[in-house]
Amino acid sequence: MTTDSSLVRIGTMGSNFDIEYRWAAPAGAASGPVVVFLHEGLGSVSMWRDFPDRVCAALGLRGLVYSRAGYGRSTPRAPGERWQPDYMHRQAREALPALLAALDVKAPYLLFGHSDGASIALIHAAAFPDRVAALVVLAPHIFVEDISVRSIEAARRDYLDTDRFRKLARHHADVDSAFWGWNDIWLDPAFRDWNIEPLLGAIRCPVLAVQGRDDEFGTLAQIDGIAAVLPGTRRLVLDECHHSPHRDQPEAVIAATHEFVAECGNAQPVPGAAAETREPAAPLP
Repeated sequence: MTTDSSLVRIGTMGSNFDIEYRWAAPAGAASGPVVVFLHEGLGSVSMWRDFPDRVCAALGLRGLVYSRAGYGRSTPRAPGERWQPDYMHRQAREALPALLAALDVKAPYLLFGHSDGASIALIHAAAFPDRVAALVVLAPHIFVEDISVRSIEAARRDYLDTDRFRKLARHHADVDSAFWGWNDIWLDPAFRDWNIEPLLGAIRCPVLAVQGRDDEFGTLAQIDGIAAVLPGTRRLVLDECHHSPHRDQPEAVIAATHEFVAECGNAQPVPGAAAETREPAAPLP
């Protein structure tokens, strides 16, 4: 578990939650939009490790990293609570705005999301197009694929029969809350029709969409679908990369993010901060 995070109480989605968060603030950061990091379905503040700090150092911007309710040190799910197919919509439209208001994060801000967090970022940007300056989405889901369901079924078997996923307990106060909240809803037959493609046309900010060719939870159809609706989308497809591009190919992701955000006019010059990301980014198909 991370030791440098704090808790803030927010009222949202009909209840009160303690939400774990921490700031990633590079030395010498200039004023500019905050980068909000949104984790995957089994993620948390500590699961990001130092990646947000490296991104923020490259951009010269302050970052906000947080654990959604049910994850990390945030309030766990209530006993017996099962999430509904609209859980990402509620996180995007209710919980995220409440958190940003509680921490006094002003618009416009940048959203940097991974997997479920990337989907939440897309939904939020569609719901509040005037608040988001740019989107970076890693391995986003815009609809449910068979490959996703198969991998999540395999994760369930691993969780029940091995200690592979239970090792996540070091990142979550209640690892069962984190795992079953995510696993149950993704394997619920009612979730197979989940699809956010109709929302994407409302997004008005630039988008960088990143996918690994070896992603076991989704195919290139996900970022291709974003680009089909938003033709200005910048795609980054990475070889030798699975579902977590920021872990498998961190330098390429940081370099591409720095180039993308600089072109959007939001990166701030911090002398020496971006030195480690000056190598060329992978080609953008």
